[in-house]
Amino acid sequence: MGAARTPRERWVEEGLRVLADGGPDAVRVEALAKRLGVTKGGFYGHFADRDALLSTMLDTWEREAADQVVDRVRQDEGGDPRALITLAGMLTFSGDRLRPIDLAVRDWARRDEAVAERLRRVDNRRMELLREMIGTFCPDPDEVEARSLIAFCVAIGHHFLAADHDGRTRAEVLSRAGDLILDRPADPKSRGPADG
Repeated sequence: MGAARTPRERWVEEGLRVLADGGPDAVRVEALAKRLGVTKGGFYGHFADRDALLSTMLDTWEREAADQVVDRVRQDEGGDPRALITLAGMLTFSGDRLRPIDLAVRDWARRDEAVAERLRRVDNRRMELLREMIGTFCPDPDEVEARSLIAFCVAIGHHFLAADHDGRTRAEVLSRAGDLILDRPADPKSRGPADG
């Protein structure tokens, strides 16, 4: 009886971990096999080559980062749009799984036009959801677009910012930024010492 073949999903999942840690150049069949504790021969039972794995990894990321997030938010159609926006952001950018993959895909997209096109498609889906949700409480289309852009930029960009916040924590500043974007009153618990 032969040994069980490593499932396709394990190759993809390990590839996504390596992508998040080291970028697309680090995703190598031999290195993945070593990390999985198997020989690389099983890889070719699932994928024609490394490019096929990379494409499948992008499919998985797109499905999890866009399709599943949008579907999950749309399941709660009657919910508060502000809470749904927060939920979408948490599902996409708060965890240890999707955020590092998302940031790695963004870096990869700078050097690969096909990946850039895929990222554009995912980002457009995310912006469409933001516009729809923000449009429920903000009637001005220009302001909806601006708030959507700011929300998206804050969600992605704050991971790269090294600035201090003058007596406030990053969490407090992000909470207040969310209040401004979502047009909700400030949470008194999130006030820093300078707010009195």
